[in-house]
Amino acid sequence: MTSIANNESGHARFRVPRIVLAVGSGLVVGLTAANVWPLLLVGFGMPVAGILEAGFLALYFWWASGHAVPASLKQARREAFRATQLTRAQWLFGIAAAMVFALTVHAALVVLFRLVPFPAALFHRDYQLGMNMALPLKWAAVVVAAASAAICEETGFRGYMQKPIETRHGAVTAIAISSVLFAVFHLSKSWAIFGMVPIVLGAGVLLGLIAWASNSLIPGIIGHTVMDMGMFGYWWTGLAGTFGARTIAVTGIDFPFLLACAVLVAGLAITLLLIAKLRAITAESPRLSRE
Repeated sequence: MTSIANNESGHARFRVPRIVLAVGSGLVVGLTAANVWPLLLVGFGMPVAGILEAGFLALYFWWASGHAVPASLKQARREAFRATQLTRAQWLFGIAAAMVFALTVHAALVVLFRLVPFPAALFHRDYQLGMNMALPLKWAAVVVAAASAAICEETGFRGYMQKPIETRHGAVTAIAISSVLFAVFHLSKSWAIFGMVPIVLGAGVLLGLIAWASNSLIPGIIGHTVMDMGMFGYWWTGLAGTFGARTIAVTGIDFPFLLACAVLVAGLAITLLLIAKLRAITAESPRLSRE
């Protein structure tokens, strides 16, 4: 509930709940920045859009991590961004968790589209890169798009949204809220078929756990970027090929399907084990702010 407090003059004033502030700032900081890239791509095309986006992301990263104006919110932005230095062990287990996470998400997609037909037209609808663009520029656009989505979404959802709620209400509540809103945002896309719901929600939960376990956005940004490079290059645009495997309703339960299921289960288990180890390391490590 919204609390009421008295100011120095005795008048009642409303104090916005921490959760509402965190959700609002996360959506504004994350999604506003994420929409810069498509506007640049449409307005300037590659390679100019890619150069401009790289500059924008560098400035965005610098600002969101607690620099520049407003000076009064520098510390709050630094804390929301989880601006801490990682130890060598945190880097090792954080990147390992991020890489296995990306593999797990793609394994989940393979399993899904062996159960139901892959709707290629729906998946490609929102990700047209332009018929006249040279192939190297299309791949460059994929890389920039992946990095842009990862940096902006991790900053918004796992940083400015999740971190303040973590501090006040604990990790379970914070990860649940950020993951549900992450899923709601992504399931507004053309490819938002029913089977994608647990995959997108699960990806949000794992990214939230990685941010919580490392107290940093960097491992999640790396894993998110790698995941999205595969998404944009293969599933979303078809640049790396189109998934053509038939469903098990046609082929029966075959070895490739069983292998994909095994990779999914093993990947999820390993990711969770790495996150647990990362959390233990972080709990023992001194928290050093990045100045």
